[in-house]
Amino acid sequence: MVSEIRKSFNEKFSNDLYVDYLKGLDSKFPGAIDFRVAETPIFLDKSFTEKVISTCENIVDVITQPNFKSLTHNAVPEELKVPNETNYSDFIAFDFGICENEKGEIEPQLVEMQGFPSLFAFEIWQDEIIRQCFGIPENYSSYFSGLTKDTYLQLLKDIITDGQPVESVILLEILPEKQKTRIDFKLTKEYIGINTICLTELIKEGRHLYYLNNGRKIQIKRIYNRIIFDELSYQSQEIKEKGKILLEDIDVTWIPHPNWFYRISKYTLPFINHQNVPQTTFLDEAQRAIDTFPLKDYVLKPLFSFAGQGVVIDLIPKDIAAIKDPHNWILQRKVNYASIIDTPDELAKAEIRIFYFWPKNAPRPIPTNNLARISKGKMIGVRYNADKKWVGGSIAYFEQ
Repeated sequence: MVSEIRKSFNEKFSNDLYVDYLKGLDSKFPGAIDFRVAETPIFLDKSFTEKVISTCENIVDVITQPNFKSLTHNAVPEELKVPNETNYSDFIAFDFGICENEKGEIEPQLVEMQGFPSLFAFEIWQDEIIRQCFGIPENYSSYFSGLTKDTYLQLLKDIITDGQPVESVILLEILPEKQKTRIDFKLTKEYIGINTICLTELIKEGRHLYYLNNGRKIQIKRIYNRIIFDELSYQSQEIKEKGKILLEDIDVTWIPHPNWFYRISKYTLPFINHQNVPQTTFLDEAQRAIDTFPLKDYVLKPLFSFAGQGVVIDLIPKDIAAIKDPHNWILQRKVNYASIIDTPDELAKAEIRIFYFWPKNAPRPIPTNNLARISKGKMIGVRYNADKKWVGGSIAYFEQ
């Protein structure tokens, strides 16, 4: 989006540089990156940076208002409610499409958000390797709030461990070695020192949880939660049974608490009124006037899904009629992704995810870092960009 930087990057780019970049990313934990990495980062100027952060702050105003929990009372599926909910989500991720409005202006448009972690550790590593391989201007950074690698990492560690010995803090996931994001788990161990534990390895005694570390039974005090609880329903019966202990009253602190995955989510979108947040309506409310609803201008999304699963883009009335649980779906006004990133064969589109961390005792969360995804398909995501180049996971650099 910053034409002179884009032009310079593309002129200096070579396949050999890209191979070196991939080798660098793979050097710490060979074979752990299980997704396509794009050939390029994204460069965003100061005007766009201000727009996206201003939008995030407006949404944070909604999240931090006193009645937010009552607004989202029905957000958490009853069968997935976890006891001992915290007062806020330690981590929030805001997903924005880089879009073009009716005036032809480039602007961010919120597409989703989550009270849930993202690739917080991997982006530290990705920034380091990109800077080693490519020329990134010094006045462009992936970090926000004046953070550097060291201060960002310290804040991340402080939130996850809160001063507890790292041995008593775990990263919890289902079958972590099979997850496409496992590179982030390994780097979290590298940077912070906490072990990644599979749900199946948990030992419950009374209200306490334990895991075995080199044959020693260690009590778990804090859980850096990477389990999306929806995923439990797709697992084997053995894993489903094991997962039931997470719904009990156990003596651990969640970072973040699982209920926030639902409270800060697509469920929240109808409560936000902002020019960079597409108008969103719960389907059961829209159905009252569905005959006059402009379906062609909207996307149908399930509230409880991830990675774009279940999304219907080109809506027709029978799609609406097929929904048996309309209270679990939303209609979101379509946004016009801008084909704006110049690549060797065709222009590409992009989404950026802004990370927010909530420091202990702070009145509100702060922006910290980001990731990006580049696409040439109809939807963002690797599965929709098969056999394309200059697409995949990336990072954005913001003018300081």
